[in-house]
Amino acid sequence: MANFYTDNKALRYHLHHPLMEKIVTMKERDFTECEKFDYAPIDFDDAMDSYEKILEIAGEISAEIIAPNAESVDKEGPHHANGRVTYASKTIENLNATRKAGLHGISMPRRFGGLNIPNTTFSMLSEMISQADAGFQNVWSLQSCIDTLFEAGNEEQFERYIPRVCAGETMSMDLTEPDAGSDLQSVMLKASQDADGTWRLNGVKRFITNGDSDLHLVLARSEEGSKDGRGLSMFIYDKKNGGVTVRRIEDKMGIHGSPTCELVFKNAKAELCGERRLGLIRYVMSLMNGARLGITAQSVGLSQAAYNEAVDYARSRQQFGKPIISFPAVSEMIANIKAKLDASRTILYETARFVDIYKIWEQIARERQLTPEERAEMKKYNRLADAFTPLAKGFTTEYANQNAYDCVQIHGGSGFRRDYTCERLYRDARITNIYEGTTQLQVVAAIRHVTTGTYLNHIKDVYANADYSEDVAPLKAKLEAMTAKLEEEINKVKEQGADYVTFHARRLVEMVGHIVMGYLMIYDASRKPDLFLASAKVYVNYAEAEVARHATFIDRFNSDDIATAYMQE
Repeated sequence: MANFYTDNKALRYHLHHPLMEKIVTMKERDFTECEKFDYAPIDFDDAMDSYEKILEIAGEISAEIIAPNAESVDKEGPHHANGRVTYASKTIENLNATRKAGLHGISMPRRFGGLNIPNTTFSMLSEMISQADAGFQNVWSLQSCIDTLFEAGNEEQFERYIPRVCAGETMSMDLTEPDAGSDLQSVMLKASQDADGTWRLNGVKRFITNGDSDLHLVLARSEEGSKDGRGLSMFIYDKKNGGVTVRRIEDKMGIHGSPTCELVFKNAKAELCGERRLGLIRYVMSLMNGARLGITAQSVGLSQAAYNEAVDYARSRQQFGKPIISFPAVSEMIANIKAKLDASRTILYETARFVDIYKIWEQIARERQLTPEERAEMKKYNRLADAFTPLAKGFTTEYANQNAYDCVQIHGGSGFRRDYTCERLYRDARITNIYEGTTQLQVVAAIRHVTTGTYLNHIKDVYANADYSEDVAPLKAKLEAMTAKLEEEINKVKEQGADYVTFHARRLVEMVGHIVMGYLMIYDASRKPDLFLASAKVYVNYAEAEVARHATFIDRFNSDDIATAYMQE
């Protein structure tokens, strides 16, 4: 029986990262919850055993139910009638399976019916479900919107809404509008109050993933006459109250199982979530960062699926009397897919661990006052999570697209036919570097951490000083040389002013990403050479070539070239 967890040794390796003991001990508040809940872990080993069991259950459902259903879901898609959405029949089957297994609301505290699992473990579930069907992952993983409600809402809202999500109700985040995509400051959906203080929402939302969900977090303009982000607040809308209809489902290239909706709000009853005016400034940032990590996990799952399909086909397809995997041109492509997959996975879980630590400190800060040392650590990991999230989202989504492309190429003409899974993977992957912030917006988010030294300091202070095996010593030397070149190019670009930084932002961010993932890869290879050494060698050499290419471009450019480039139509 197939199982996407037990069949994947890399996932278990990342689950047992050394930093997990700190994360789990903090998350479980030194394992004191076992006094209240008999299923709460009594110590770290017990907690890890619980995570293993959850991942095994999810791995089996992903492999035995969701993956076999994926082609049917892709062909049928969701249905729209009378202002409502009905999922594809096999999507309903998938939801029933995950609900029955208790895989909803699992990040929430046990007092609300959750399992209190950390983000790192949730990301592993998300990766496996994405490997099975990226469209269904969108439906399932948007339950993570409840994390933002738990951060922003009040106790009475927790009691009413969190148990419903833990029981399997679905969620969505209603942010974008016809004239407000990436520019969320332009959101105009109106939030007004009745005489009795009841909030009502009026307007249109567009491109809303899983838009006919049970519970919605809605960004709306609550301040009359305002035009910027300071006039926006976050609201909770419950479908049971009515007032919202689905005007249409978008006809998309891929992820067909996930209904992308245009919604019409007509005096829809809602309630404020958190404080007024902080909808965009605080709460959407939390939502978006969580969603970006979710898309990172989705991309890793797609890369894993593409790798599996490429290897299976290359081993079975015979040409000139032998399997095509024996041809250097094909085996080299597969090695590159594997290296990018392993690099994507290692930065996903590095980022997830950073998010876990700072988020747990935030939760503890709501329970008691932090010490100066604790607050300093929270700020440190907040900064790292803020820096690594766009880096991870940008790279893993681009690699998912490249890997799906190469998977189709390995299939040759067969890959262009709908009979083969790789064709669906190619279509599904295409959205990943667009939604929840394009790759270009990830560069905008990351570049300030390049120029302020967040990445460079972490590389030099942490990665360069970690313990590595002799096997990777030559690779480490290459990464040290790349880091020196990166620092040289950063200083050179900064000296030329803001326009120069903006123009070369993508190149600098990509140089950072290659070095970061190179170090993460040799760390993994040092500890598990049988799993990662081959990929580490491929990736670091690839990174070396990419860093040199970007550095050469920057070195041969000057301010006059930028002025000319900006004048191009």
